[in-house]
Amino acid sequence: MQSKVLTKAEIALDHLILGIADLTRGIDWLEKRTGVRATPGGNHPGAGTQNALVSLGGRRYLEIMSIDPNQIQANWLAARIRELETPQLLTWAAATSNIGSLGRTAEDAGFRIEGPGAGSRLTPGGGKLEWKILRVITEFGSVIPFFIEWGAGVVHPSIDSPRGCTIEGLEIGHPEAGRVREVLGSLGVEAEIVRAPEPRLKAALRTPKGQVCLT
Repeated sequence: MQSKVLTKAEIALDHLILGIADLTRGIDWLEKRTGVRATPGGNHPGAGTQNALVSLGGRRYLEIMSIDPNQIQANWLAARIRELETPQLLTWAAATSNIGSLGRTAEDAGFRIEGPGAGSRLTPGGGKLEWKILRVITEFGSVIPFFIEWGAGVVHPSIDSPRGCTIEGLEIGHPEAGRVREVLGSLGVEAEIVRAPEPRLKAALRTPKGQVCLT
């Protein structure tokens, strides 16, 4: 895989979301392929999900996201994850240092947005992570990232998650590759998009067991 996400100064790949209904199954699946065991990060109150994390080097990480059986409410991602028996790369997040300005940029470009909305979770060690999230609603679905701005002073999950994996590339495929490239560019993200029969994400990881591709 040669295509990699190229970013402008303010916005960069923050994390990938690998969805599966059962968290333990997802942790075991990833460890078998990479040799790195993800550690539980906590649950997302009101979203219906919980996660486990692995650092991808730099300020990037992989989030295994699953259903939290102790929650009744569920968000848009939980509805998709509930049906997944095997892990699937669902979407990705891009980091921004000014999510309010990004939201205005998206609206000025003619997109509908959801947010920015505040989120938080408690870590197993008793800490608290806080962030703001913005979704830009387009016809291209999850190949367009959602955007995240971390709260001041938080320890980014890439720092204290298990190490051993690094991301080598993120390939974005879509039948309308040119249009996807234009949309991302209008949001401040430069990326190499390949033409594909259907929308897809493919991430190449360097791991203790060699290269692993997530799809």
